[in-house]
Formats: sequence, structure tokens, C-alpha cells
Amino acid sequence: MITRFGSLFAGHVDLDHEGLEGTPVNARWLPDAYLATVFPKAEAIATLMDRTGYDTYWLAEHHFQREGYECIPNVLMLALHLCHVTRNIRIGCGFNIAPMWHPIRMAEDYATVDWLTSGRVVFGVGRGYHTREVESFGAPMLDGDANRELFEEQVEIIFKAFNERAFSHQGKHYTLPPAVPYRGYEVRELTLVPRPKTLPVECWQPVVSASPRALDFMAKHGIKGLIGGGAAAGGASDKTVHAFREARARAGRETELGGDLCIGYSFHIADSVEQGIKEATPFFEENIKMFAPLGFVPGLTPEQIDATGDPRRARQANLPTLRHALKAGTWLIGPPELITEQLMEIQHKYPGLEVVNVGQVVGTPQAVILEQLERFSAQVMPAFKRVASEVTT
Repeated sequence: MITRFGSLFAGHVDLDHEGLEGTPVNARWLPDAYLATVFPKAEAIATLMDRTGYDTYWLAEHHFQREGYECIPNVLMLALHLCHVTRNIRIGCGFNIAPMWHPIRMAEDYATVDWLTSGRVVFGVGRGYHTREVESFGAPMLDGDANRELFEEQVEIIFKAFNERAFSHQGKHYTLPPAVPYRGYEVRELTLVPRPKTLPVECWQPVVSASPRALDFMAKHGIKGLIGGGAAAGGASDKTVHAFREARARAGRETELGGDLCIGYSFHIADSVEQGIKEATPFFEENIKMFAPLGFVPGLTPEQIDATGDPRRARQANLPTLRHALKAGTWLIGPPELITEQLMEIQHKYPGLEVVNVGQVVGTPQAVILEQLERFSAQVMPAFKRVASEVTT
């Protein structure tokens, strides 16, 4: 049963000249002062979500994006600030990209934030997908197998640091601690200081490839999964949801279908489906321009992907439209009653699903994000809170 709603903000600033005929992604190079507007924008969304009863506000870690699409380089620092200006909402790390960190530094920084916010920051890890980001930090991204191998070893270390009073590790990439003399003895183990206040640590990861190896690794560590809504392609493949549950069962973690998952959807409330499509299409098209070259728009030919960077050719390239996304179930558009009905159907299909993310794609202006989240909280969320209240009483 869906009882909690969140939203993911990847960190885009407000943009002009959007849509297929607008400014090409690679032609955007925004001034520092304008890129920094991502911080008051993030704060405005956080305070609205806190006031209107959302559960978790997810932020994404990215680097070097002078184009203005994903401009938050340190989720934990921003999360600490947002917890100081809100009261109840949790701030989710969606996600800390492990290959760009030393695993002990990530564990220390999260533990510090966990103490300073009394447990309001939700831990999350990811492998990354921008070559410009990950490779620039000296970690592999072009070699997917090497990236996964490094990521898995890093996560093993992070959970050792969280869960063991003292730990050591010897693997392909890390030997912790090194055998060094210290104050009269040889170091053989390390202690995270402090370990997190909230144990065990709740951890989330995006479900993208949904390979058996990836899902088994998540199940082994009890890592929960986010599907869509900015974490990967939107919506949920029924095959992926079943595979996630089967991996849980192999690890001895039995769940109902949809359990330990959060499914994300882009949405736009309007008086009609047609009006919603018209209003949201420029943002949808900007999102296509950004993510098609990164492989996040499946089914495109190399020629179509190339055309997304050329305003003269993009409109004639037969690119996916918002109507296609609506039909595929990755977007929810229309009157609040229709969106409520669609989410109720999803709830019925996945009885173990408790958490849903709803939000807007990169390119959506702050004013639209705030208006849409406010409407959703007032016109859709009450139906689910009412049902949950009836069940508990």
C-alpha cells in the first residue's frame, strides 16, 4: 500500500529557449552565479515539500555541468543545510556516486550528517553514468565491468565501516588499513568515528540494468531500489519488479511484490490530458536533448541521437513524444482524479509498494515544480493517506 510520497530534484537551474528547437545542450555555458541558483531553488522545493507532507526529498550528485542540468556537487552538504531550514522531511542521497569517493570518506561524511540531523538524511549509492564526471575523478566509467567491480568493493567497505565496531579489508582496490606502525603498535583495524547514529543504515540504489548480479548484490546488503523518476527510465517494468523480488527471495528476504522499492513517475496536473501534454512538452523535449546521448532514451538510432543536438533537424527526427511516454506509463498527466486512479491501479498491482516518487524532469522551471508539487499534495495525496488511515484503524 502506498503510504509515502517523495520527489527527486537532480539539480537543474531554470533554463531558457527549451524544447527541440531551443538551445542545444552542448551550447549552454552558464555563469557561476546563475549555476549557484540551484541552491535557493533546492531550498524552495524542500520547504514546500516539508510544509505539504511529503516524506523524502531526493537530491542527485553531479559535477562539471556548466550546462545547468545537474548542478549539485555535494548532496550531503546540501542535505545538512536543508535539514536546518525544514522540520520533518527527510533528505535522500539519490545518489552519492561511490566511484568518485574514497569509501571511508563517504562513510564518515554520512555518519556525521546522520548525527547532526538526528537521522533525517537517507543514504544512497550509485555507480554513475557521466563519463566526464567519473573518469575525471580517476575512476572507470567507459569500462562498465571495472566500474561495477570497484563500486561493489567500495560498498562492501562502507557497510563494514557502518556495521562493525572495528574493521579491516583487503581487496583488489583497497587494503585497509595499510600495515603501518602507529604509537607503538602495528595498525590492523580501523574504527569509523563516529559510526552512524541510526543503525542499521537504510540504503537505496537506482535499479537500472536490473541484471541478476546487480539485484543479488543489493539483496545481499539489504539495499532498497529506486526505479524511474529521474533515477533511471521512468515508471516500472513489470519484469524488473518481479526480478527484484526474486533476488530478495534468493537472499532470504521475502517481500510482497513491490516491497523495498520506490517507483518514480514524472507528472503534470492539468484540467485535461491534452492541456497537460501541451504545457509539459517543452520540458519533456529538453529532457530528451539532455539524456538521449547518454543512453537513457531507449530505442533511438545513432542518427536520431545526433539530431537531438541540432535544432534544425530534431523536429524531423521522429523522436519520442510525451504521448509515447504517457502510453508507456512513465508519465502521469491530466486531472488529479485521473492521476489518483492510475496510482491506485499501481498500488493494486504491486501490493508491497509503499513509496512513490513524483516529480518533474530537468528543464522544468521552479515556479512549475512548486505549483505541481503543491497541487499533488492537496489533490492526490489525501486519497492515499485516507486509505492508509482506514486500514490502520
